[in-house]
Amino acid sequence: MWLPAALAVAAVVEMVALAPHRWGLGIALELVACALLTQRRRHGLAAPGLAMIVTLALPIAGIPLDQPTVPIAILALGMFSLGRYVADLRGLAGFVLVMTETLIDYHWFDDRHHNWSDVVFVLTIAAPPYVIGRVVRTMAEQKAALERAQETIRRQAAREERDRIARELHDVIAHSVSAMVVQTSAAQDLLRTTDPARAESVLADVAATGRKALVETGHLLKVIRDSDNELGLAPVPGLAQVPELVERFRSEGLRVDLELVAPVPALPAEVDVSAYRIVQEALTNALRYGDRTVTLRVSNGDDRLSIHTSNPSSGRTGKGSGLGLLGIAERVSLLGGSLSHGVTADGRFELDALLPGVPS
Repeated sequence: MWLPAALAVAAVVEMVALAPHRWGLGIALELVACALLTQRRRHGLAAPGLAMIVTLALPIAGIPLDQPTVPIAILALGMFSLGRYVADLRGLAGFVLVMTETLIDYHWFDDRHHNWSDVVFVLTIAAPPYVIGRVVRTMAEQKAALERAQETIRRQAAREERDRIARELHDVIAHSVSAMVVQTSAAQDLLRTTDPARAESVLADVAATGRKALVETGHLLKVIRDSDNELGLAPVPGLAQVPELVERFRSEGLRVDLELVAPVPALPAEVDVSAYRIVQEALTNALRYGDRTVTLRVSNGDDRLSIHTSNPSSGRTGKGSGLGLLGIAERVSLLGGSLSHGVTADGRFELDALLPGVPS
């Protein structure tokens, strides 16, 4: 709204200052044109076209276009709008219409002598705004397409991370159920050997394992199931395997200052494997984008497991796209934790993740 409003104010001031013959009618025509231009985004073809027709009616009203300058700005905005807000090349129809009405004005309502230089002048006013409008529209469409593609990639990465979490939790639940079967068989043997007290203890373990499996099943149902039914054969890693993970990164040239809570607490399975994956992704980022040094702190307290990493940031993105951090955020969110990361004032990239843990 502000641009047509500014043109309207300028038109009134200019027309009053020039005070041409029938200047009141001139103000009315320019105000109508500016009002029409306020609808240029909603009616990309009709509003600018009508605004330019009204503006070019000034010579018909007895006001030559060689005196006021605001009509030129109105025509330029109209031509830009035809290129910017009309999806196809129908805006060229408005361009042709303006050129035709200008020719009519020059031929029948302007007493001055005209030649081909006037045609060039009109084209200079009309053509560049339309071309710029088309360029701006193309850039806006490309930007929107890029944003849609990035959103698709982010959603796909989140889906893949959920699938990975589901596979890992599936393995954990399968292990719990297997333990329940073994413990139940042991209890049956104890009952046959008339040791009910020992059998009761074993069955209590079975019940505890079953309750734990039910909790883990609830977490599993919150994520998307693996459509390919892919099951990992390797044991699910956890916080206890972090020293081995650090050694692998050290062998690749990453200098790691590690401080790991000792002894490693007995964490819920979904927290344990997620903590390992978060550390793995953080070390991968430090290896790719920093100066190959990183500080890693894993601590447990106040019923929360804290993971903190800090490494100098090179300021480059490399081949990354931020999807690793998106995967970390997905895990933390599903577990009800919190995550923060970013580059500090002294140029270090820091990541802090808080996960539900166990009392220290």
